[in-house]
Amino acid sequence: MPSEHTAGRSAGEVPSARTLVIIPTYNERENLTLIVGRLQQARPTAHVLVVDDGSPDGTGRIADELAAADPQGRIHVMHRTEKNGLGAAYIAGFEWGLERGYTVLVEMDADGSHAPEQLHRLLDEVDAGADLVLGSRYVPGGSVVNWPKRREFLSRGGNIYSRLALGVKINDITGGYRAFRREVLEKLTLDSIESHGYCFQVDLAWRALQEGFVVREVPITFTERTLGESKMSGGIVSEALLKVTRWGIGSRMAKVKAFVRR
Repeated sequence: MPSEHTAGRSAGEVPSARTLVIIPTYNERENLTLIVGRLQQARPTAHVLVVDDGSPDGTGRIADELAAADPQGRIHVMHRTEKNGLGAAYIAGFEWGLERGYTVLVEMDADGSHAPEQLHRLLDEVDAGADLVLGSRYVPGGSVVNWPKRREFLSRGGNIYSRLALGVKINDITGGYRAFRREVLEKLTLDSIESHGYCFQVDLAWRALQEGFVVREVPITFTERTLGESKMSGGIVSEALLKVTRWGIGSRMAKVKAFVRR
């Protein structure tokens, strides 16, 4: 089983001992120092990679200052020259982390919507044997705070649609708070992933399931940002619906063809 892989670890070392938290940023100067500080307090041993997409508001400079002030060398910064989507930023961060031997790679938003204080829930589940752990708003114990009803309706509806279209049992496949064992990302052929934003999260979880990895959900509290502007747009949602529909149809057609050939 994929969860039994131990590449990159010393004997007896749990996967989360070498965790990299990847935080993509674009115009998050108001939030970055706060979220990095909370993360360091909640999980002092975790390393952080800020992936800044050329923020014009100076977020990249703040990230550099945080890295320079960290005596432990746990904060790292990647500067990208253009803003070309959440998916591309995460893939760049994944590749950076894999090259440097991290054994668990975590996605976390910069705006405070993902509580660093709950990161242990994801990492504990990885250490217990899961390959990919999703922080879920829609399992018992999960919740959303300060979200407009319209946003929650769209999110819940998108997850229900994805679950039905893809035939999966995941309650929150669109969520962006998640922890991967490195073996999952090594298997997924990252340079073939073209999805962005909302759809990127569905894409990775769907691919992980298709490869037979163990995917589990743990409850989290998602809190709407209080500073800065949301990056969600109608175009991101439309992309997700179209691609999920195509993936679902393709999967069902493949099953039918396999059945006919028997």
